[in-house]
Amino acid sequence: MLWAVFTLIAAAAQTARNAMQRELTATLGTVGATHVRFLFGFPFALLFLAGLMAVTGDHLPAMPPAFWPWVIGGALGQIAATALMLSAMGERSFVVAYAYIKTEPVQVALFGLIFLGDRFTPLAAAAILIATAGVIVMSLKPGAGQTGTTRSTLVGLGGGTMFALSAISYRGAILSLGLPDFVLAATFTVTVGLVIQAALLSAYLALRDPGVLQAIALAWKPSLFAGFMGAFASEFWFLAFAITSAANVRTLALVEVLFAQGVTRFLFKQPTTKRELAGIVLVVIGVALLVWAY
Repeated sequence: MLWAVFTLIAAAAQTARNAMQRELTATLGTVGATHVRFLFGFPFALLFLAGLMAVTGDHLPAMPPAFWPWVIGGALGQIAATALMLSAMGERSFVVAYAYIKTEPVQVALFGLIFLGDRFTPLAAAAILIATAGVIVMSLKPGAGQTGTTRSTLVGLGGGTMFALSAISYRGAILSLGLPDFVLAATFTVTVGLVIQAALLSAYLALRDPGVLQAIALAWKPSLFAGFMGAFASEFWFLAFAITSAANVRTLALVEVLFAQGVTRFLFKQPTTKRELAGIVLVVIGVALLVWAY
């Protein structure tokens, strides 16, 4: 059950990172605030890797040919997923698009079965479906453009698919290393992934919008915290991926929605609606069943 502990730590760290990124959006814009997680995250990932090797005495692992397609696919999939999620935010029927994005755990389970041969007990499969249904119920708020459009549906499903493929690809990269030490395998993979993402997005912004890079440089102090929390969260996501299927990790990760609800309720004093409460109950039931299944 160590994977569950890692996932909960990652979800909590990601909640903190998201809060900081929302603060940075006002000065850097959405794309700039998103890039911060990669640009300021990879130096911390390098430090984590160097510290691990210093403590254990391990060397950098040999990278088999299969490692590169997996890790590049994971890095590109996460970038594409983020772009689609940002596109969804601009949709009139954003709640519909967001609800479809949250079908990610179900898609992860399907892709994990197809590409990695991950199998699930009937109880675990039911847990994934119930928890995902709970998040969708919470996402679809009355009177918020819920009829949706074909575009919002495609954007949402596409975002969920890219997030799912990214998770599966990263788990595939970790497993392809064939290391007995899962901590080294996870830490090395997350470092390579963040370096690829930071390099690609920096090159893109340098060509398309260099002003964003300048704004990021000026906001380096708050960006450091966001980068650290991003790298910290990624480290624990990958540790969990190294131990169990990506579907288990991404389903338990839905507790992040509960963390966000807690922040909304107790920090911003916004009441919880009956619909949100019903969704919370479903998420809790799904997560409980998943933990019980293992």
